[in-house]
Amino acid sequence: MPNTPNKIKYGLKSCYYAPVTATAADGTLTYGEPVALPGAVSISLSAEGSSDPFYADNVVYWQGNANNGYSGDLELALIPDSFRTAVLGETLDAKGFYVERSDDPQTEFALMFQCEGDQNATRHIFYRCVASRAEVAGQTKEDAISPATETITINALARINDGVVKARCPYSEETTSSYQTWFTAVQEPTA
Repeated sequence: MPNTPNKIKYGLKSCYYAPVTATAADGTLTYGEPVALPGAVSISLSAEGSSDPFYADNVVYWQGNANNGYSGDLELALIPDSFRTAVLGETLDAKGFYVERSDDPQTEFALMFQCEGDQNATRHIFYRCVASRAEVAGQTKEDAISPATETITINALARINDGVVKARCPYSEETTSSYQTWFTAVQEPTA
């Protein structure tokens, strides 16, 4: 692959989640193995936070910026049962029912995905995410079959121990190792 930078981006693929399996006393997260989220249709996460100017001498004297992570939607063809149980806390009972309870414990997770570019794909990770339950909807079939999708709202937060929210990895000679193993384990940034 060339080191030529992209001029455009398009396409979403290779969406994965890695559940948080342990949280240390200082907030350090341990992640499980990444699991595929097939059928990724779209993702749109907007930056959360504020920009607060302080005025003095008739100008903006100081600018404070708060990074409160991101929030938005991930649209999938269908939310996999593995995600519903591992992250949303649904349980599988003896009859094969996936049961949702009002007090289901939800699990934080890392979210990884890839966006295509005209030269190379760029890989992304949000390190500490929480997800909402999806709406339940359906509609009748008419003249043609139009696939329905499911959407979950995701909040991507800063990690408690180091403040890291996200990382992205465009392909280059320097990132080859991390790039090639991006979806096999949660890739950590260097200190």
